[in-house]
Amino acid sequence: MNKRYVVWLCALFVLFDLGYSCIQNYQIPLEGDLAPIVLPSYWYTQVLQDPFGWAVVAKNEVYAGPNRYFAHAAMVAYFKSVPLWLQRFTDPISSVYVACALFKTAVQALLLYLLAVYSTGAQRLTDRRLWLPAALLVPLFQTAGYNGQMGVIDHSITYTFFYAFPLALLLLLLLPFYRAAFHQQRLQLPWFMVPACAALMVVLAFNGPIVTGAVLVLFVCLGLYWTKRYWPAIRVRSYAGWWAQRAKRVPLVAVLLLGFFGLLCLYSLYIGRNNSENLTATLPVWERYKLVPQGVFRQLTGKLGFPLLVLIGLVNAQLIRRFLPPSAASQRWLRIFQLLGLFTLLYILLLPLGGYRNYRPLILRRDSILPIILGLMYFYSASTYYLLLHLEGWPRRWYIGGVVLFAAIFMNADKLRMTNNNQCERAALQQLAQSTEPIVHLDSDCTVMAWEKITDPLQSDNNAQLLEFWGVTKGKKLYYQ
Repeated sequence: MNKRYVVWLCALFVLFDLGYSCIQNYQIPLEGDLAPIVLPSYWYTQVLQDPFGWAVVAKNEVYAGPNRYFAHAAMVAYFKSVPLWLQRFTDPISSVYVACALFKTAVQALLLYLLAVYSTGAQRLTDRRLWLPAALLVPLFQTAGYNGQMGVIDHSITYTFFYAFPLALLLLLLLPFYRAAFHQQRLQLPWFMVPACAALMVVLAFNGPIVTGAVLVLFVCLGLYWTKRYWPAIRVRSYAGWWAQRAKRVPLVAVLLLGFFGLLCLYSLYIGRNNSENLTATLPVWERYKLVPQGVFRQLTGKLGFPLLVLIGLVNAQLIRRFLPPSAASQRWLRIFQLLGLFTLLYILLLPLGGYRNYRPLILRRDSILPIILGLMYFYSASTYYLLLHLEGWPRRWYIGGVVLFAAIFMNADKLRMTNNNQCERAALQQLAQSTEPIVHLDSDCTVMAWEKITDPLQSDNNAQLLEFWGVTKGKKLYYQ
């Protein structure tokens, strides 16, 4: 088939899937963290008044999310403006669901683009190399199917703001560093990019522990790799002097920027110890570590999606090793796979130190291991693209068949109609909007902007205020079920 047609088919497939995902996202109900954060409730007011956690340092204060200012601020800004703007085109209830769907789909598109860029080095949308890796990645973004096991875009809009979105920004930040390291070139940034990178580092460091933890583990992995690769093969007079000479070859701007980022991440983790949300459920550290093997086992056996992703990464590494002639490029991909394995090991070993949550009973869950999932997706896309370019003859034909089967399994699982959709919740909000009573008993048998059914009208106070702000209700209307 003509390569031009293949590129066009891949591009159309990607665009079709983004529309498909948007329809899926539009069906997802709201959750219980949305109103308290956007309003905000008294629980989250201090983090919005103290972006950098000075109260923790100066007074040892304990409050919700001291190192999550920018995640909270982003949600407040988005949901206090976008639904109101969308009401020019749709009704107030629909505007909220459309706002959620658009943001989730935009984050998915950004991640898809960035992972494809990391896989090929192509940045322009007009570059033909970009679209095949993007098409390979499309089935792995599971909105239904395997979402509970390996979903990148969470059903919860709050988790999308706090996990997938900052990790997308992290990939954007690290892209010039990755390109320089991958091509073994000196880092060259335009003058305006240096303050822009520094500003983005500040934003990411105060977006929660998912970025800071991933960054520090990544830095440790790169440090170990760099030490192993450049360890002197012969005895030298002074190891300190030898390493100092090696360090001088690293561009100063890279050292300053990454050092600044590392310090910000350490500070963020330090003030994060005073997060009052960590006190809602406590478990001794050793007890948390005892749960990790169960979490790993559950992740690998709960459903087919995640183990398949791990398996194809292992298969691709073996195919590169056995079916392709030794080359600098092949060795580079094998080293990247080893680095990914080291990152996964260290990340999981450090994960229990982040605290315990009742909704993560085995420590590991799709959101807490999202950096690992994205790493596996990147290696799958990049290594598959590399193999498709370099395999020949019958191995290539068999491999194409295997990739198509792999994609078909994921696409078959990701149904368009969501089973746990928002129809019941929308009906409840419609009943609330039409009621003239200040306290409304809802007939619905589902959660309404909550993690659990609301049985006490006072529990709906935050939701009632936000619904009034959005114009869903005329006046504040409490509700219960």
